Formats: sequence, C-alpha cells, structure tokens
Amino acid sequence: MTRFSPSHALPSGHFTPWLIILLGLVTGIGPLATDMYLPAFPEVEQDLAGGPGSAQFTLAAWFMGLALGQFSQGPLSDRFGRRAPLVLGLAIFAVASAGCALVHNYHLFCLFRFVGAIGGSASAVIPRAIVRDVATGKAGAKIMSQLTLVFGVMPVLAPSFGSLVLKVGNWRWIFWVGTAYAVLGIVGILASLPDTLAPQRRIALSPMQIASRYVVILKEPVFRANALIATFSTFVMFAYLGSAPVLFEQVLHFSAGQFGLFFGVNAAAFILGTQINGRLVHKFAMPHLLEGALAWALLMGCIFVVLAYMGVAGVHHPLLTCGLITSITGALGFIGPNATVMSFYHHGHHAGSASAMLGTLQFSIGSLSSVLVGLLPGGNATSTALGMMAGILGMALADVMRRYAPPIGAEED
Repeated sequence: MTRFSPSHALPSGHFTPWLIILLGLVTGIGPLATDMYLPAFPEVEQDLAGGPGSAQFTLAAWFMGLALGQFSQGPLSDRFGRRAPLVLGLAIFAVASAGCALVHNYHLFCLFRFVGAIGGSASAVIPRAIVRDVATGKAGAKIMSQLTLVFGVMPVLAPSFGSLVLKVGNWRWIFWVGTAYAVLGIVGILASLPDTLAPQRRIALSPMQIASRYVVILKEPVFRANALIATFSTFVMFAYLGSAPVLFEQVLHFSAGQFGLFFGVNAAAFILGTQINGRLVHKFAMPHLLEGALAWALLMGCIFVVLAYMGVAGVHHPLLTCGLITSITGALGFIGPNATVMSFYHHGHHAGSASAMLGTLQFSIGSLSSVLVGLLPGGNATSTALGMMAGILGMALADVMRRYAPPIGAEED
C-alpha cells in the first residue's frame, strides 16, 4: 500500500478501486452511527436513567451536531485541503464514540453524541468533495454511484448489525465498534489517500464570506434543484427506515430473521441500482437516467399508496408490500448519485462548501420523515406508503425546478 504525504496529488479522473472502497466505508460512518444503536434504545434509556423517550433526544443531539458540523466542514476542507480535516473529523468521532461507551450520565452521553456528530460530519462532506476534485460528468457519476452504494446501504443494514452486537454484548459495545471503525478509517486515509485539493486552489474565508458563499450556492439554480432531488431521495429512505420496525414487526409479524432477510434484499436492490447506473452513465445522459428512475418511483409510490389504503398492501399480502418498497428503493440507486454529481457542476472551486450544503439539506429535511411517519396512523402499511410518497413527490417537484434551470453542459449528458 503506497504511503502519501499531504502534498501528493491524485491525477484527475484517476480513482483506484481501493480508494473508492476506502471513501465508501468512510462515508458510511454517519449512517452507521445514526442507525446502529436504534435497537438499543430501551437499554440506553434504562442504563442512563434518562426516562421514557429520552433515547430519541440523543438522536436529536446527533442530528444537531451533523447540521452544525457539515456547515463548518465544507469551508475547512476548502481552506486546509481534504485529507487533514477528514482525519481530524474521524479522530473527534472516535474519541466521542469512546466517551459514549464509557459515560453513565445521560447529559454527558448527549454531549458526546453532539460532539461526535460534528466530527463525523466530515465523513459525509469531504468524500463527495474529493470526488468532485478528481472527476466530473460521467466519470464522477460512476464514482458517486459507488460511494452512494455504501451511504445508502448503511442505514438499511445498521439496525440489523446493532441487533447482532447486542446479542454478544451490551449497548456500549455498539459505540466501541464505532470507535474501532473510525480508527481503521484514519489508518486507511493516512496510508493511502493523497490530498486532492492542491495548495494553490485552497481558499481562506472569513465567517461573513462563508455565509455569503452558502447563500450563493443555495441560490444557484442547478445546485438547488439537484440538491433537493438528492435530499428528498434521502427523505424516502429515512421514511422507510423510520416506519420499518412497526411495519415489519407489528403489522406484518416478521420474525427477527425474516426482518433481517428483507433488509438484506432491500439493500441488494439499492446496490444493484447504483451499479447499473454507474454503467449506464456511459451510454445515456444523467438527466435521462434520473428522470426514468423518478418516473418508476412515482408509479410504484402511487400503487403502494392506493393498495395500502385498500388494505391490499399490508398484513394480508406481505410479499407484495416488500416488493413495492424494494422497487422504490432500487430506483433511489439511480436518482441519488446523478443528482449529487449534477448539483456540483458549477461549484468545483468550492466543492467542500457545496457538499456541506447538500449534506445539511439531506440530514435536516430527511430527518423530518421520521416525524411525519410518527404522526401518521399506524397499524397498517399506510404510514410507510405515505411517508415514502411524500419524498417521491418532493423529488418530482425538484425535478420540475431542474428542468427550468440552465443546461449543465454536453459533457454531463
């Protein structure tokens, strides 16, 4: 394995399979830390004596840290390069995860979750900026498809992995796993990842300039439309995850093994979508791939809502219910990578800040899906169908905005 110094540069368009795997695993830290301890909520509440429902607030502390951290990580990576802020962020996450595993005070636990999210946000922001540094257009879409594979699969598999850890240990083991994961990521980065942002391209900004840059990025129509598509794609996934325990365990009466099996099948559908997309971008325009997948998701979402209201999708037809969810999830494997790459088209000179804005939108708006699903009536598949459909409609509206945005150039087609 080659050792790089921060001054090394990665040739434009060159990404080895190992670097793609490494960045994919690093990107997975955020969703892993978000979802892996969900099965441990009852134990966390009892052990830390926070009271009923207190575990939900620890998740809120995590999301607050992610929102704040992503705003800061973008400008930091544009100023100091990609490598050093990424290593520092993972180190903060590792220390905070160890703190979560050790503390016995509920408020300290929330504080460590907040701090850990600030550090962990680097794993969401900086890998996307690295891809934009190295590749654009079809090459960028192919790499982003591979990174999105891990980012999308982690939230799906993390609860099952957390349940597996709980079978051999207590909830604190989950955070030790997070610590070890981050340390291994640091070792991999120091050993094999050069800095993709050359010193002459780095930008130092004041707080007012940073705020002004975010406003400029958000007002730019190509970014705004495509970032909203990617954001509502995350909303769809979070709506599914937020309703999954109730739907599969209480409505469909799946056993733990059946629940885990479906999670794996659904993850496989998402993986298949991202990999097919990575190959098709060399033959078809990215906007066309995105719109085709969005049309499929819209069709499947409408069918899911209608059948759920009719009582067809649900306890009487569990395989049909699973098939509808999987068909939508597979479409997200086409939508997210293409929307992400297209959103960065005009922002190569400050890809870190653009990536930070995209990540903040994804986690802030995407996390609202769990609130929506919680407010909808349970006891059947309707809440899942409506929650996922809300995200699909959000993607559709954002796609209308994209159609009125200026064209992004022939090289992106």
